[in-house]
Parts: sequence; structure tokens; C-alpha cells
Amino acid sequence: MNSPPEPVVPKPWFVYLVRAANGSLYCGISNDPLRRFAMHQSGKGARFFLSSPAVALVYTEACASKGEALRQERLIKKLKKSAKECLARAYQSD
Repeated sequence: MNSPPEPVVPKPWFVYLVRAANGSLYCGISNDPLRRFAMHQSGKGARFFLSSPAVALVYTEACASKGEALRQERLIKKLKKSAKECLARAYQSD
């Protein structure tokens, strides 16, 4: 007999912050933030890190969909640096 098909569970997307060596914060989205961070460190990620390499993944937030992650990324990018630093500190203390 055929068993019912497994329900497709969408893979979560994440919005993340990476600290560069010069102290700047980079915001991006990925469905695998650890893999994406490794790409940033290896120089194969965003051009942002050409001038100052990625040193730490300081914040991740799970989102239900890619669209939600994009919306959250847009909101975070509009924040002042002090607010982004608060996100990073709160994440580190968890």
C-alpha cells in the first residue's frame, strides 16, 4: 500500500548580522546562516567584506519564509547602528 506523502515542511529562512573586523555590522538573509557566514569569511560572500573581513556571526533570527526574512532584513537595515548593537548584545546573552 502507498503511504500518504510526507507533508512538505518549508525550510526556515534567517536574517543575520555579521561583524566585520572594522566593527561594522552587515545584515543579510540565508536559509543556512552558518554556511553563509563561512562564505563571508572565505571571501566568497558579499563584496562588503572585501575591505574588512567577517569576524563573527553576532545575530540570527528565524523567519517562516524568504519573504518574511527579506522584510525583517529591510527593517533591520533601517535601524541605527546603536539599535543593531542592541540586537547583537541581546543575542549574545541568550
